[in-house]
Amino acid sequence: MRIRDIEVFRAVMNAGSTSKAAALLGISQPAVSQAIRRLETMADFMLFERLRSRLVPTQEAVALMREVDQYFRGFEVIEHRIRSLRSYGLGRLTIACLPALGTGFLPRVIAAFDAPSRDVQISLQVMSSREVHEKVSAGQVDFGLMSDEMSMAGLEHSVFVRMPAVAVVNQHHPLAARPFIAVADLPEFPFIALNPEDSTRLRLDTQLMAREIRLKTVVETPYSHTVCELALAGVGIGIAHPLVTLDFAERGLVVKPIDVEVMFTGVLVFRPGTPHTETARQFMRHMRMQLERDQKALKLALSAVATVGDEAAVPKRSRRPAGGRAPQRV
Repeated sequence: MRIRDIEVFRAVMNAGSTSKAAALLGISQPAVSQAIRRLETMADFMLFERLRSRLVPTQEAVALMREVDQYFRGFEVIEHRIRSLRSYGLGRLTIACLPALGTGFLPRVIAAFDAPSRDVQISLQVMSSREVHEKVSAGQVDFGLMSDEMSMAGLEHSVFVRMPAVAVVNQHHPLAARPFIAVADLPEFPFIALNPEDSTRLRLDTQLMAREIRLKTVVETPYSHTVCELALAGVGIGIAHPLVTLDFAERGLVVKPIDVEVMFTGVLVFRPGTPHTETARQFMRHMRMQLERDQKALKLALSAVATVGDEAAVPKRSRRPAGGRAPQRV
């Protein structure tokens, strides 16, 4: 079996025709056809059905392609590393991150890290936790940040952050003046939910079912960022990742604690046996320092909300001036 024939087969599968595969590989169309015939002869089964001028992959070809892709993916990882080392030396950092931490938190870390002064180029890839898992497993990134909604099998991992969810509402929402949000009040209003498979959504659903509470869900979305945007637009009340809400505070989003503990968990994941570069270690130290700053900022924000809420709850008759008389009703 020739490796070149496997490469031609992969090109035909990806391109969809021998002519496109030939152009992609820089060889003639007859050479592509010959390679496919050699592979079929060696395998002793058909890889493509010839229908008029088209090649239609057989089930055997589709099954083989899965193995071929895994084989070539290893070469692509090596090529990626060679390009990075050639272009940037060891001053290259690639991170895969779930949106909850990649849209606000990591940009703040990058700003504090001051990559230009360190002569480091950072590649921040924001994607689903499943994609983070795949990138880290394939060795295409230095490390990843994902949620705990799927198995960590095959990866080294450690919990980076665990924080309780918060409620988010528009400043004109009826619950905006409350010091905290009681889940018993949620059914009265349109609710913005995370997707059903989200681990935090599942934890919330468990708490609500135990209390026989049913929500009026109007929108489902995979991202806390979108929950905050929808709440800010007045669509309803939602439950979001607390670190995400910091990005919306200046825009007027109201953030409240809730009376049940529903945790968001972010996990650092690494490819087993891969040593961390000094750049990666320094960056992770900055991540922990930024997390501490963000947690303090969030604690202050929620404390301020609770104080304002408590004052709002005080009856007006208790606020008369010392020694004065209560105002007369007209």
